[in-house]
Amino acid sequence: MSDETRINSFFQAMSAQDTKALEDGLAEEAVFRFPKTEDLVGRDKILKFFRLLFRRYPRLNFEVRTILRDGDRAAAHWTNQGRGRKGEDYANEGVTWMEWRDGKLAFISDFFKNTEAF
Repeated sequence: MSDETRINSFFQAMSAQDTKALEDGLAEEAVFRFPKTEDLVGRDKILKFFRLLFRRYPRLNFEVRTILRDGDRAAAHWTNQGRGRKGEDYANEGVTWMEWRDGKLAFISDFFKNTEAF
């Protein structure tokens, strides 16, 4: 699978809130760095975080704007928009750094403009 396909599949799974697809793509020992949190280490902790995020934002759609690749590493510039569980609108823009090992996503680090919601 190409980097571009892997990246788009990840963000499609995020938009669909498809935790099974996210689980299938994550290495068991994956690390996720998210603003204002400690590193989340391990697939189970990352999936727990995503489930909490999806409860907070029952609608959250990502659009990948640009992808930069370097072997098993890539950066994706994205925008998103959605709605929180209390009906509030949400929109943001950021970059996600991703690294794969043995075909699985092993490292994710998010950088985004608006961290006030978190």
